[in-house]
Amino acid sequence: MHNISVFGTSSDAGKSTLTFIIAKALCKRGINTTVFKAQNVSNNSHVADDGSEIAISTYFQSQVIGCVTSWHQNPVLLKSGSKRSVSLIVRGAECDQMGIKEYYKNLDSLKSAVEEGFLYLDRKYDTVVAEGAGGCVELNLLEKDLSNTFIADRFDTKIILVADIEKGGVFASIYGTISLLEKKFKKNLIGVIINKFRGDRSLFDDGVKIIEKKFGVKVLGVLPYKTLNLGFEDSASLFNYKQKKDAKIRVGIIHFPHMSNFNDFEPLILDDEVQADFIKGGVEGYDLIILPGSKRVVEDLLWMKKSSLFNDLKRYKKKIIGICGGYEMMFEKILDPLSVESDRKSVFALGFINGAVEFKKEKILKKGVYDMDSLRLHGYEIHFGVSMEHPLYFSNERYFGTFLHAVFENDDFRKKIFKAIDERYEGYFFKEKREGVISEFCDEMIEYLDIDEVVRCISN
Repeated sequence: MHNISVFGTSSDAGKSTLTFIIAKALCKRGINTTVFKAQNVSNNSHVADDGSEIAISTYFQSQVIGCVTSWHQNPVLLKSGSKRSVSLIVRGAECDQMGIKEYYKNLDSLKSAVEEGFLYLDRKYDTVVAEGAGGCVELNLLEKDLSNTFIADRFDTKIILVADIEKGGVFASIYGTISLLEKKFKKNLIGVIINKFRGDRSLFDDGVKIIEKKFGVKVLGVLPYKTLNLGFEDSASLFNYKQKKDAKIRVGIIHFPHMSNFNDFEPLILDDEVQADFIKGGVEGYDLIILPGSKRVVEDLLWMKKSSLFNDLKRYKKKIIGICGGYEMMFEKILDPLSVESDRKSVFALGFINGAVEFKKEKILKKGVYDMDSLRLHGYEIHFGVSMEHPLYFSNERYFGTFLHAVFENDDFRKKIFKAIDERYEGYFFKEKREGVISEFCDEMIEYLDIDEVVRCISN
């Protein structure tokens, strides 16, 4: 059975979403399927089941289809590093920090990791659905492309093209992309999916005929524009979720310039009793303020100091919670003697917690069950910072901080925090609701896809 590459006519066409929708549809047909992305560029990562570090988008896709996660699904991950460098994670482990030019010079050395990861999955699963990156025919970048043409060429994958109709110019984007594809890729192109269509889809019936007749490619589906409110891939998508009416509790989450792992707050976004806002100031009026994770903790701390936000937080009288990078900012000092993150060896922080956090060279990667504040919580850790006095968490009446990501996914923790703010808070079962939302979303989208044609093409 053939593997699949999901190409896009542009960035943000919906490749990440279509990857898990296609994979989910194949799983429903009894085809043992997994997901893959050769190279991710994201500050949002998760600890996989094998203890490695992979992008959250790939981890989320795996959760949707219920498959075990490992570095093989995301062999190369780039995160923002100090100054103008990138932090390079290969085979799920931190490797080095380097400039973009240096990274591209060493690109060939990364291909072995990509090949190793894909071949491992190819042996284990019937079909691998490989997500591409950006537009698939950026001619100036083809030699540097690990996620699109390298995978499609090396593994002879069948190709599905995704086009975003909301951007406008959908016919030109499809025609132009197909025209610029090399013959070997055109031969493997099994169809195009029109994504993010608003309104009556029958109005695009003529559009389907034009694409199939004039461009010679089958339209595999016209998918409606629908917000999932889960699996956020970038910070821009945070603002797509629907605001709630009559919420009992208002939560302000500081929107750092280098905010990371904002998926930590999906349980709040799904909570009908909580209004979660991502803010850059104006903390008054909120019942709770959260300092989220950050890939550049010192820079984001200095960003707060340049505005009124730093002093506003010091004057804030209600509960403040810090997670990972946000937790580190709650200490008196942040120490970085080895310049792990910045050139500043020491910087004064908010001072809510006595003592200091020190950045170490070796990154802590853990996933499991933790005893914390009289609760047993599921979560994971990804951090360089270490506190000798409070190695996992700190808790008192005013402040709570922890290195643990996904802490709000724990129903007991959420209920304890919010009931202390408003005794009317009832709570809900996050896992159950999340699975329901994902299932409903996937089922609706799959209705508009010609999965029979996809299965026929990958079976030949």
